[in-house]
Amino acid sequence: MVPPRHQKEIKQKLKEAKIPYEIEILDLQKAINNENPIVNVSSATNRNTAYDMSWTQYHRLNEIYDYLSYLADTYPCLVQLINIGTSYEGRPLYVVHISNSTSAHTPAIWIDGTFHAREWISPAVVTYIIHQLVEEPANLKLLQNVDWYIMPVVNPDGYEYSHVRNRLWRKTRSPTGLDSPKCQGVDANRNFEFKWGASGSSSNPCSQVYKGPKAFSEPETLAYANFISSISYKLKLYLTLHSSGQMIMLPWGYHRVLPHNFDDILDLALKAACKFKTFNYKVGNTVDILYRASGNSADWAKSIGIEYVYSVELPIRGFVLPASNILPVSQDFFRAIDVFIAAKVSSLTVL
Repeated sequence: MVPPRHQKEIKQKLKEAKIPYEIEILDLQKAINNENPIVNVSSATNRNTAYDMSWTQYHRLNEIYDYLSYLADTYPCLVQLINIGTSYEGRPLYVVHISNSTSAHTPAIWIDGTFHAREWISPAVVTYIIHQLVEEPANLKLLQNVDWYIMPVVNPDGYEYSHVRNRLWRKTRSPTGLDSPKCQGVDANRNFEFKWGASGSSSNPCSQVYKGPKAFSEPETLAYANFISSISYKLKLYLTLHSSGQMIMLPWGYHRVLPHNFDDILDLALKAACKFKTFNYKVGNTVDILYRASGNSADWAKSIGIEYVYSVELPIRGFVLPASNILPVSQDFFRAIDVFIAAKVSSLTVL
């Protein structure tokens, strides 16, 4: 991220301070340009011509939403598309409900992605999970005695902005009253009410971790929290997918303290991590293996009573991940989904 004209100076300062460094991306713009190649639809394999969706490229928001609508129309007895609210810029906030149960009290699992706009691998993996659950008959067992609520794009405004204006945009797109482009928006993953405003967030609108003027100031986080609260009585497992770093993180994130059932949460995460074949994930408390992050969604989910809560940092290091990695990352992570369900389905009960 250092402009060429400043590289000599920066290298000298690092040398003087005796700070070792490695250059991970030699040319960031080149990496961005090569990240998402145009795929020839007619030559792509395993494509369903009824929708423009694959896991060989990153998709724009309208393509993701069209795919969700296709699934709801094609599998009406299995898939329900729920509009839980509207983003700041007026885009719908969709949750996919996958269920073959007729009971309103079937234990449920929550999965979401794209809190942070630039983390393109997140919605790609989440939509892959949806595809596997709905369109692959071999996974029918994963629908037995459990409902799925899945939200591929929590931050649609930011996600679209990262496609058309700024590839590395992170926050929402709500105005803050400041003119600078980087000072717009709120970090949606610092905007939740539980421990809002503590360490690991910022009151500076220009910060990447700006907490917002108040908890749930963003229509996206408020709609998200309202919907999850309405089904929290049956939610037993919560997964929120971010990137990058290859980590499965456990509460709490606001401070170096552990929840009452930390050992149980840790045991399940370790079992899931053992299933990965391609990537190695580090498992542990959020503060211990990453950093403090107050006002985050996973802490909030745990605070309202969801027993098994995980925040996942997907592979690989960096936000600009070539599209050729989508399938390897998705396929590898789906093995863990299988383990989570196999481990918990037999014991999920609604009290």
